[in-house]
Parts: sequence; C-alpha cells; structure tokens
Amino acid sequence: MALEPSHGTWAYGKDAYTPADAARALTWTDTEHPGDWAAVERTFRDGHTETWWAAEAHLGWWGPDGNVRLVVATADPDTLPAQATWYLATDLLRPGSPREADSPEPAADLHEVVRIYGIRHWIEQSYKQVKDELGWADFQVRSDTAIRRHQTLVTCAFSFCWDTWFAQAKPTSPIQPAGPRRSAPSGPGSTPGPPSNAAGEPGPTHPRHPNSKH
Repeated sequence: MALEPSHGTWAYGKDAYTPADAARALTWTDTEHPGDWAAVERTFRDGHTETWWAAEAHLGWWGPDGNVRLVVATADPDTLPAQATWYLATDLLRPGSPREADSPEPAADLHEVVRIYGIRHWIEQSYKQVKDELGWADFQVRSDTAIRRHQTLVTCAFSFCWDTWFAQAKPTSPIQPAGPRRSAPSGPGSTPGPPSNAAGEPGPTHPRHPNSKH
C-alpha cells in the first residue's frame, strides 16, 4: 500500500513522524557508497530499464521485522523527488525475518516489493476490463468464498463459450492473385485445376481441398 509522504504517526521526541522523515533518516552518500540503500532495477512497459534505490525504513512500530514493513523506493535518495519516490507499507516479510519460517507467504526482498508495486496500474486496469466484460460487478454476495465461487463459474462459462466459438470457426481460403484465365489441361493423365468463376479468375479453394497447393 502506498502512503503519502506526510502520513503522520505518533512518535517519541525526535523520532520520525512521517514516511518522508523516515526516508531522510536513512544514510546515503553516493552510488558508490549507498549506505542503507540498495539498487533495484525497474523494467518498464516499453522494455527500457532504470536503476532505482530502495531501503527499509523505521516509522513508529513499522520496521523490517514488524508486522508492517516501510519500504522507500526512489530514483534519487539524495533529493527524494516527489514524482519518483514511493513510500510503501507491506506485510510481506523480508528474507531472513524471524517470522519467515511460520509465514504462509514467501518472503519478498526489496526488489520484489518494488516490482509488485510497479505493475499495480496494469493489474488494476486489466481487472477492471475483465470485470466489465464478464459481469463480475453484477451480483450481490456477502462472503469472500461466495465471490470466488461466482467468479470461478463465470470464468468457466466464458471459457466454454470461447472454446465453442473457436471450434465452429470455418477455415478461410487463401486469396488467389488476379490473372488471366487458365485453360484446363486436357488429355490422358491430366489433373483438373481449381474451378474458375464467371470472370475467368480462379475460384476460392478450401485449405483441405485435394487440389490446393501448400
């Protein structure tokens, strides 16, 4: 979950009160001496990559081994630009956490947390399109189990309809180039060519027609 930089919390004295305060408290010198920060590579939709920096921060009871981790990801740890800095709260455990062995979910390092948040827009957009097309919003239930059952039934019905549609699709014939009318060969042992239309052009042939050439 993303947090506003100014999202406040209760803290003692000079401790960090906001995610932005927690990020500024992390040590950073330069790319050769990153301090608390670790380089993470982001891959964008057009295929280009950028190197960002991520770190575990402390804010109130949030921390690397708490129930909630505060992860800061940015293109520049020195200036923390507003348009290229994320403050993320997640309950995914870090690798090596004391609670990792008892967790039902796999641990996520900094790179994985940043990757998951980076694709959130496409996940939300795709879910919205699927929900509108399949009518997932056109029902009323009260439990999470009922929602899952409804979505499973709708998806199965859609899959059956899609499979039937493909099975009934008729194969299309290749387009024959226009040209002068060819006379049919005659004589013993000759093989008739494809039928011609009224204009003298070769008529359409089925891909499985015995006279079709592949």
